[in-house]
Amino acid sequence: MARRRTAALALAGALGSGALAGGCADTSTSGGETPALAPDYSSTGPAQGDDGPAGRAGASPDALHPAVEEALDGRLRVAADAAALASGLRAADRLVQDPDTPEDVLAAAARVQQVAYRRLAQRPRWDDTVLRRLPRKLRAATRANVSSRREFLSMHTNPGDTLPAWRIVAPEPADELLSYYREAQRRFGVDWEYLAAINLVETGMGRIRGTSVAGAQGPMQFMPATWEQYGRGDVHDPRDAILAAARYLDARGFSEPGGRPGALYAYNNHPAYVRGVTRIAEVMQERPRAFRAYHRWQVYYRTEVGDVLLPVGYDERRSVDVRRWLRRHPSATVLPGPG
Repeated sequence: MARRRTAALALAGALGSGALAGGCADTSTSGGETPALAPDYSSTGPAQGDDGPAGRAGASPDALHPAVEEALDGRLRVAADAAALASGLRAADRLVQDPDTPEDVLAAAARVQQVAYRRLAQRPRWDDTVLRRLPRKLRAATRANVSSRREFLSMHTNPGDTLPAWRIVAPEPADELLSYYREAQRRFGVDWEYLAAINLVETGMGRIRGTSVAGAQGPMQFMPATWEQYGRGDVHDPRDAILAAARYLDARGFSEPGGRPGALYAYNNHPAYVRGVTRIAEVMQERPRAFRAYHRWQVYYRTEVGDVLLPVGYDERRSVDVRRWLRRHPSATVLPGPG
């Protein structure tokens, strides 16, 4: 499969929610007022093992962790220090792992989680403090998610000054996507968690609509020639694309002993892509409910002014200067870069 830099780069620019990264193709899609950054917050946070504000399913908003409560209201807190980040992560994780968490609260918790991982990935000096304050299972998941993000960042070292020619839509329902991944696993022996991870990295599980500069298309980002060989049906249809990705990986030896890394490398010819996808898949294998959070992660695009949230409804037919776009959208969310 030819390289497709947009998805992996978009994951670097958009993970946690994917973005035309690079699967069966090469997707390298990729003055003005200073944008307002989401407000920082400080917190000493409870020590490891303390629950703090539970943010439990069914709880009234005043029982939620402040970061989750603000996300529920459509606002965003960016942790000012490692202790605050760990506190928000603990609260978000409890909600993600609770099967009774209401949908709106789950989506808010997923947003808190996604932003925390993005922030920690660019602040390695916080690692030890954050990890010490997390329970064991969350500590392992955090290591994996942050490691994955850093792999994708290594593929995207020079943020640009434009936003991409994409359209952002709501993804297919989580249960529908999960049924497609599991059908593909039954038919082709490719673990569903790896298909979900690729789908996340490539297009944010279908949130990103756009053709890469190399011509890759659809939620799993297929080049036309590869689709002609492995696809059945419509490259833009989630089920057809997921089955085709499993068919391709199976043909590349995914299920053979020791064949998984090589099959993933064939999907996108970059070692960091292989490692990044693998980390995400392993989180879902250890903690299956993580899929529900990944499905609710949003699309952030990395630029020289920060990580810009591309909300559902974003629709640009051509790449656009990021500062010009932010002047037109003064309430847009921009996450700060390293610092």
